[in-house]
Amino acid sequence: MAVFLELLVNGISVGAVYALIALGFVVIFKATEVVNFTHASLLLAGGYAIARLHPLIGFWAAVAAGIGAAALVGALVEFLILRRAHVGSRGVLAIVTIGVDILLTTELTRRIGTEVLALGDPWGDRVLRIGPVTVAETRVVALAVAAALIVAFLLAFKFTGWGVAMRATAEDAETAALMGVRLGRVSLSAWAVAGALAAVAAMFLCVFPTPGLDRGTAAAAMKAFPAAILGGLDSTTGALAGGLIVGVTETLMSGYQSELAFLGRGIGDAAPFLVMIVILLLRPSGLFGTKEPARV
Repeated sequence: MAVFLELLVNGISVGAVYALIALGFVVIFKATEVVNFTHASLLLAGGYAIARLHPLIGFWAAVAAGIGAAALVGALVEFLILRRAHVGSRGVLAIVTIGVDILLTTELTRRIGTEVLALGDPWGDRVLRIGPVTVAETRVVALAVAAALIVAFLLAFKFTGWGVAMRATAEDAETAALMGVRLGRVSLSAWAVAGALAAVAAMFLCVFPTPGLDRGTAAAAMKAFPAAILGGLDSTTGALAGGLIVGVTETLMSGYQSELAFLGRGIGDAAPFLVMIVILLLRPSGLFGTKEPARV
């Protein structure tokens, strides 16, 4: 029972971090109707900035700089590339984001090389013991920070002018533009917010019990992609639910891998995608996604 509780708490913590990344997917999709595959490089850019800057300016200043750097990269991708890609198909724009991600990730992994970069976080390898349950302190902090950011985002999305503009754009972009909503500004801010959330997620994905930032860190963003899809690409609530489902599923399947050996090695890595497939077979729009009406 103690092992199950440890895995569950860790899964919820990791799932909250995945939810931050999934929120980035959802925000960009709601603002632009483009599925963004550049998220892995945004995450890697934020983590890389933190890792390189923390010896020079300290951890918290480096975190702020990393968040700013990832937000800036996201905004530049939208402003310099996507806004100037004169294509009518959203699918083509999604393919463009794949190309941008390959370019950025290749350059960042070249800079990282074979190193494993520490982020210099203040929590180290300390753990918390609650009865028989042992949890890394970083996991508890990650859960608290992710929960606070998600709540702040949802409140801003509902009650601020930016949130109203975002929801109006998601509902009907042409009508929103006629009503005075500046679509370019909404899109730019969505990419910047997605980059900032990715940088925060990178920070918690690269601290204990993970050894640090390396070439494979970008793959974590792709684990959050099933979270956004199964929750519903146009649903912020779905991003939260999807992140938790993916995090708990991955952690439990990895923790009980020896008992599930008949399913093959690495089942924990494949589990989020298997869950996504099952849910999409049952609900093609995702758990909380909007069903598109079809004319027959």
